[in-house]
Amino acid sequence: MTLAVGVVVVAALSLAHDIVIPITLSILLSFLLAPLVQRLRRLHLGLVPSVLISVLTSLAVIVALAGLIGTQIASLAQNIPAYRSTVLEKVETLEQSTVGRIGRFVGTASNTLQRLRRFDASPDTQAAGRPKREPMPVEIQEPPPSPLGLLQRIVAPILGPIEMAGIVFVITVFILLQREDLRDRLIRLFGATDLHRTITAMDDAAARLSRYFLAQLGVNASVGLAIGIGLAVIGVPSPALWGVLAALLRFVPYIGTWIAALLPISLAAAVGPDWGMAVAAVALFVVVDVTAGQLVEPLLYGRSTGLSPTAVVVSAVFWSWIWGPLGLILSTPLTLCLVVLGRHVDRLEFLDVLLGDQPALTPSETFYQRMLAGDPDEAIAQAETLIREGSLLSYYEEVAVPGLQHAAIDVERGVVSDLQRERIRAAAAELVAGLHGPEVSADGRRNPNAQAHAAAANAEAAGSDIVTVPRPPTQTVLCIAGRGPFDPIVNEIVAQLLQQYHVNARVVPHEAVSRARITEFDPEGATIICLVGLQIRGVSSGLRYLVRRLRTRITGATVLVGIWAEGETGNFDEDFLRSLGVDRCVERLDSLFNACLDAAGRPRATPDAPRAVA
Repeated sequence: MTLAVGVVVVAALSLAHDIVIPITLSILLSFLLAPLVQRLRRLHLGLVPSVLISVLTSLAVIVALAGLIGTQIASLAQNIPAYRSTVLEKVETLEQSTVGRIGRFVGTASNTLQRLRRFDASPDTQAAGRPKREPMPVEIQEPPPSPLGLLQRIVAPILGPIEMAGIVFVITVFILLQREDLRDRLIRLFGATDLHRTITAMDDAAARLSRYFLAQLGVNASVGLAIGIGLAVIGVPSPALWGVLAALLRFVPYIGTWIAALLPISLAAAVGPDWGMAVAAVALFVVVDVTAGQLVEPLLYGRSTGLSPTAVVVSAVFWSWIWGPLGLILSTPLTLCLVVLGRHVDRLEFLDVLLGDQPALTPSETFYQRMLAGDPDEAIAQAETLIREGSLLSYYEEVAVPGLQHAAIDVERGVVSDLQRERIRAAAAELVAGLHGPEVSADGRRNPNAQAHAAAANAEAAGSDIVTVPRPPTQTVLCIAGRGPFDPIVNEIVAQLLQQYHVNARVVPHEAVSRARITEFDPEGATIICLVGLQIRGVSSGLRYLVRRLRTRITGATVLVGIWAEGETGNFDEDFLRSLGVDRCVERLDSLFNACLDAAGRPRATPDAPRAVA
């Protein structure tokens, strides 16, 4: 059904272009004029005068541009004979230096073929010897056109654009006059069940599109003005024409400016006495495009248009195929509207995924994909990028642990083979081993290495060879893994974070505290027990008996339980957990980490610590 709807929509866009194009232009023009209408209404001009002034202003600008383009084309056509000698000289020079030899070779080959054809002529024809009768030339002369016919010939080509412009402006007036009513009707169609969300989304989308189109129009107009002035200074004929063309085609990102540059650069190469004018024209386009794209546009609306580069190119090809040159100019605004629509309408989310520039996968999903592929190096590179903006704790909390949760869920569903499970486990273990953070001092912020360097410097200045660096008191935490295939990796993460805070942490496999081996287990003076599992679901019998065995074996220890199974935290009753001997149950990695620090008598982790280095 979705495919059928898509085919019908594309067919309608192509076959009904005479109707769809004016409506589309009217909607885009209404986005451009909406800020001006609102500003005029703030001056107490009223809705109807504000709309009429805005529309008439835009109409005047378009008519002025059309007149400018017409006069420039007429001037260029009149001056072309004046450039005839220069053009012929350039063409002759290029012919002699490039294709002259090829032309002489082709001429020699043609003469040879003609002689062979005469030699192979038919004997009967040669014997006849009758002279050939040349065909009588016939000339068809049209009568001189009448004044009415001449007027029709001149007016006919411009009737179509004038008719479309009239339809566009009429529809734009009605859209601006009934903007609120149209918005309410769209809300009724698409989001009557959630008015607040729909109204917020539509207002946000309309405001963003209006600001973006207005900013892009201003930037493109400035680029066209700079190109026109620069070409006039260089001496290229009809600079205003090329400036307007550059402003229009710049709506096509990446390639629009250079499509517009082809004609003026070619003209500069043809009419200039040497190649200096063409080189200057190329330099002008490069400087203006780089300045606008790298300096001006990031300041106005960011570096990205919200579209991926592939989507920009594909959309330009698609809309050009549907609507021709006009579709090429409108390709980016139309595609941007589709992306904004996909971001706010759930059923059209696929448009944002296909055309938008946002990552298709979340960082945790990318982590899982890299683990599934057995590529820890790329995962470490991703971790380095994310840790620069956060910390090792936040990376583990927001990326690694959710990624391992995805893997644990897939293992439980039976879609991960034994080979893939071992590959994920090995890659995750290599990732954790490849990331480590600086040790944290007793105040929870400073690096004790700085204290050691300072103490060493003081001892060297005092002439002493003995350096004593005080160490904070330590506690022993037993990180006991659950039965899940990736629970030992999560315990390694918790132990690694605790060790950076000078808390002794030891990872204990689940088998070491099983019912058969609990009597042989040596806690080695542990004071904190941390039970971590990605697949702990509710207060199961396994968790109850495990806590009971640990309480029997290790007396007086603080028992903490980390629960990260999605949607299962509501199954934990605090009173029942206390009756089992659990001191605290947490739902996040950072909460578990801080609970361990509290039990060990250490300051809590700050947002900027611990950071990691790879």
